Amino acid sequence: MNFNLNDGLWWYIVNKCFNSQMSLDPTHGDFISIILMTVGFTVVTILVAYLLGSINSAIIISKMLYGDDIRTHGSGNAGATNMLRTFGLRAAILTLVGDMLKTAIAIFIGGALGGFTYANGIAVGFSGYNFGIPLTYVAGIFAIIGHILPVFYKFKGGKGVLCTATMALILNPIEFAILIALFIAIVCMSKYVSLGSVCAAVLYPVLVCGHIRIFAPPLNGFVALITVIIAIIVVYCHRENLKRISNGTEKKISIGGNKKENGDAEK
Repeated sequence: MNFNLNDGLWWYIVNKCFNSQMSLDPTHGDFISIILMTVGFTVVTILVAYLLGSINSAIIISKMLYGDDIRTHGSGNAGATNMLRTFGLRAAILTLVGDMLKTAIAIFIGGALGGFTYANGIAVGFSGYNFGIPLTYVAGIFAIIGHILPVFYKFKGGKGVLCTATMALILNPIEFAILIALFIAIVCMSKYVSLGSVCAAVLYPVLVCGHIRIFAPPLNGFVALITVIIAIIVVYCHRENLKRISNGTEKKISIGGNKKENGDAEK
């Protein structure tokens, strides 16, 4: 068997080094070895994804190109929307590309270790054994956590929306298409970027759970659980935005480029 990204290194090692009829007896040597390998791969994925997520594009770009710290401007959030409002479109695009790239790399590493394995349009990772873990989703959520709480910048980062969108684009392309359409519609109607971000985040696990239930029923709930946790994280990060929307003080984005009226939902 040759290595391929669909199956990942985990399954390649299992096939190469262990009997295909491996006993699932917890006292069996092969079982213990694979459990240890799974734990090791998971720890590596978590650490690498978190460190990659902690590389904050907005902070780096604001300091390198403008000799300033984005966190001292606007909402104080190190994200693409605050970059757009403070330094303009070029800075926002560079931030967007950087944040998407770091998330994609983290997910690629998780997939290389644990496999991608798309089933009916959704990436599930290899789950041939009961203890198989979709490391792509582990990588995605820890890249998001790293972006929000970056170890390199005193745990003050962005709000994880762009990282979440990148994760959905790679692992759940059907859901991503629906979510981006919803996001654009809500922002165009309400002029609140934060409201569009929160609504899309809440709908993300709903769509994924429905997809799994209909098209991939053999899966356990791990993938669905990860998306639920991500939704909770994104909503929590936007709690102040939601308060401002409720009392009418949240700034609206100006469709057409009035930079001073941009919203406060940082990516």
